[in-house]
Amino acid sequence: MYKKIKSILVIGLVGVFFLSGCCLINNYQNKGSLGIEGLKEKVRVVRDEKGMAYIYAANTHDALMAQGFVTAQDRLFQMQLTRLFAEGRISELAGEQAKNLDIRMHTIGFLRHAQEHAAILNDETLAFFQAYLDGVNTYIRTHKDEWPTEFKIAGIKPEPWDITDSLAILYYMGWDSSANLTTEIISEMLIEKIGIDRAQEISPVNINPDDKTISKSRPYPDHAPALGINAGREILSFLQPGHLNIGSNNWATSGTMAIDGKPILANDPHLETSLIPGQWYPCGIITPGSRAVGVVIPGIPGMVIGRTNNIAMGVTNAYGDTQDLYVEKIDPSDKDRYMEGDKSIPFGIIEETLKIKDKDMPSGFREEAITIRTTNRGPVVSGILPDLTTDKVISLRWSAFETMSPSIGIEKLFCAKDVYGARDALKEINMIILNFVFADTSGNIGWYVSGRIPVRSGGGIIPYEVKDSIDNWQGWIPLEEMPQAINPARQWLGTCNHKTVPADYPYYYSNHFSASDRYQRLKQLMDTPGKKSVDDHFMFQRDTMNLTAKRLSPIMAASLMNYEDTQGLGAILNTWTFRDDPDLAAPAVFQAVFQAFAQETFADELGDDLSGIMLSDWYYWKERLCIMACEGDSPWFDNVNTKDTCETMDDTIHTAGLKASAMLEERMGKNPEKWEWGRIHQLCMVNALRREGIGKGILGGGSHPMGGSGATLYRSIYEFNEPFKVWVTASLRMVADLGDDTKVLAVLPGGVSGRLFDPHYKDQTEAFMEGEKMYWWLSDEEIKRHQEHVLVLNPM
Repeated sequence: MYKKIKSILVIGLVGVFFLSGCCLINNYQNKGSLGIEGLKEKVRVVRDEKGMAYIYAANTHDALMAQGFVTAQDRLFQMQLTRLFAEGRISELAGEQAKNLDIRMHTIGFLRHAQEHAAILNDETLAFFQAYLDGVNTYIRTHKDEWPTEFKIAGIKPEPWDITDSLAILYYMGWDSSANLTTEIISEMLIEKIGIDRAQEISPVNINPDDKTISKSRPYPDHAPALGINAGREILSFLQPGHLNIGSNNWATSGTMAIDGKPILANDPHLETSLIPGQWYPCGIITPGSRAVGVVIPGIPGMVIGRTNNIAMGVTNAYGDTQDLYVEKIDPSDKDRYMEGDKSIPFGIIEETLKIKDKDMPSGFREEAITIRTTNRGPVVSGILPDLTTDKVISLRWSAFETMSPSIGIEKLFCAKDVYGARDALKEINMIILNFVFADTSGNIGWYVSGRIPVRSGGGIIPYEVKDSIDNWQGWIPLEEMPQAINPARQWLGTCNHKTVPADYPYYYSNHFSASDRYQRLKQLMDTPGKKSVDDHFMFQRDTMNLTAKRLSPIMAASLMNYEDTQGLGAILNTWTFRDDPDLAAPAVFQAVFQAFAQETFADELGDDLSGIMLSDWYYWKERLCIMACEGDSPWFDNVNTKDTCETMDDTIHTAGLKASAMLEERMGKNPEKWEWGRIHQLCMVNALRREGIGKGILGGGSHPMGGSGATLYRSIYEFNEPFKVWVTASLRMVADLGDDTKVLAVLPGGVSGRLFDPHYKDQTEAFMEGEKMYWWLSDEEIKRHQEHVLVLNPM
């Protein structure tokens, strides 16, 4: 489930599974009847051929309670891991090696603020969550004999759930959708290394293709705070992105563009997909007044992505900047106080305790106290990791902790009847910044950005130096002025993590966005004449056209053809149609040369460490480098280490070509005719219990050659510093036709169940990889036709 615990959560050997003798008996009751205390009326749970549960309940309370129950049946171990992670408790499972991770989570304080938030929730929101949690806890309490075998292997037990657990997960999701802090830190490190003017030359370029305007990030201030490169590296380590860092594509078209005259909505959220079970749990919820099929993160009730009898909705990361870093000043006469101008203020102190797995202790655990310092802006995040020190005191601020409201918004979104109701519900979702696209059966389509973004007098681009007690956050962007649209004239709308606000938007929104290539390609497909079917939209989600390559590959090919030792690479690129298909050599050549080209361009002046940090954030530099290459005359192409020569872009591409060729030959042999993108660009699906070594394939979902890249709608992202292993791709592909009240096209990369060896643990993987269509069933007739098992839950 989590990229961060890649080197932490390796638990036991595969032999343990087989020696236990019970790993193959890892199932639960899915037919017959059960008595459930707390239900008001009888509930039917119908499971289809995919193992997906469709809940028939007489009221919303019972439907949500049953949702919690069946989610626990399928995903209880995953839920426990998610909770441990969000609450800073992974060291209970992994021991000392996870301690720094837990300190980080405690310092940010997802659970601490969840507890604070729970105290102010209104009755409607409390009831919505509590019904779900009652279902989860009923399963934990009454079905110990069915607990997933994974608990025995991990040596832990499931614990009762409280609303604070669900809120902590929501806060963690919100945190990972606000990634601008990395941009702030990299910008500051660049300024310190090469100065403001040169740093501005390679600052992020953000393009809104609908605006026809290229805008750089906001100008750096004349005097940036001296954060320190070591401090920047430390804070980056503290603020590592997580497994719920959402990318994605979503779009909706009006009925005028559809064959059946009704809106169509498509969504493929991009998350870490290398771990199974996947992030999303699918379920159907049917009551006399509503009908819904869709997905949600296990541990959260309702539905976030999917289709009801009234609306369809999907999400992408909107990347609104809701987080800032502050350089605090210590009182020179008292290290326990900090300064705001002439005012000396004592640090707030929070004492918390870690519980760390320790086999040498009689209880199996030891406790370790930690102290968290806070300022008026938030927790101090510098000096947290023991291996890294700095003389700067850096605090962290996040809008979600300052905009708590009695409603979470999810409960109202679940009940929305049209796009206007959906928009109103989204205005109450403060803790996460997402592009919600939605459509309704009346023919309307809409888009709204959830969350609250501060109106700043300064900051947001680099860490903000505290010089007085004046708050640089002066309020919030008004809800009515958040980015949004309903029924645009062009008859469609969509987002691909790109810059969506226009050049004349009156507020600073963010300077961290995806490159514009995916959205440019979406525009091409949407603007193609003719009405489009559900199948067309599904194919768009798997489209491999790389518009970045279309811009740069001819430039690369021309340069490579100028040199005898790289002419072969140039020839491969010359015949390419710019599709990142897995059976072609050209995508491998382009990606390898582009990666080496970026390194050759920046590493000589920035150094290996800083260039590695910057290049690991594709959003920071990719659009900028594309523009530099198209212009062709940037001084950054000169290698400063060769004093007697002045390298041109051709020289840099040639050097990159030689390095790329050596890399590709090492991985695929010397014959380029046998090179294939899919041989080195693969998605390896593993289980968190066994990420490496013997048994990885048995417990996981295997390795799969993939087309696409970070630049295509068929997105398959690899880390720059770990090419070309795919770790982020679509965690779901869904296309909902508002004119079809029988089904929704949807496929997961794994399966419904999170239980090892369950038949529905990874049974959708082949369809997902091969582009085969699967469906969620919406109508009673289709649910009955695909019925495999029925479980009746009776009130007690």
